Amino acid sequence: MHLVMVALLGAATSAASAASATPAAAADNRGQRLYASCAGCRGTAGAGSGNSGEILPVLAGQPKDALAASMRAFRTGERPATIMQQLAKGYTDEQIELIAAYLAAQPGPAR
Repeated sequence: MHLVMVALLGAATSAASAASATPAAAADNRGQRLYASCAGCRGTAGAGSGNSGEILPVLAGQPKDALAASMRAFRTGERPATIMQQLAKGYTDEQIELIAAYLAAQPGPAR
């Protein structure tokens, strides 16, 4: 009986911990998961590609609003691009905001 009580108490504690996770942390996690499909071209955590982001620029640490605006411009065709226009069409405004927040929170390049 004692083991059952300990197990139930542990489960309740885990549920309480999950419920107390900050909304920002949950949003960051969703943004990170959405960004995962971008990493092949953009590098892990927005590091860019090439030497120090020469080929594709570093996105990590850039302002969230600028990143979101850029993605929306790709999506509408206002900012033409071969691949990004098509990819951006697949994201909602909420998803774009989550990706932008994730990238903005990443450490930018060392200076």
